[in-house]
Amino acid sequence: VQLVESGGDLVQPGGSLRLSCAASGRIFSISTMGWWRQAPGKQRELVASITGIYLTNYADSVKGRFTISRDIVKNTVYLQMNSLKPEDTAVYYCYAAVREYRGGNENDYWGQGTQVTVSS
Repeated sequence: VQLVESGGDLVQPGGSLRLSCAASGRIFSISTMGWWRQAPGKQRELVASITGIYLTNYADSVKGRFTISRDIVKNTVYLQMNSLKPEDTAVYYCYAAVREYRGGNENDYWGQGTQVTVSS
């Protein structure tokens, strides 16, 4: 299973970005997809996750600014980031909880990360 992220960029404070992450390979089902981030010198933290289509979870620091969504058919998750702040600067990692075949265990897979820099 491979996860490929895109959409990271340099943006000014107050700007917007949309991250995408597409999963491919041997996939029977994906229960949860989401985004974590890691800033220099800090621990990786959960930004947002989505289980199914409607069950979402957000870090307090991004509530009201970020929106996670998902295309079940395309095995793709999106993160719409608005009102970006310098403290949102980090490498953003996509993850997916994947079941590769019916009755199999669920395993977590990670993307390589995409850089988001918020700076004037």
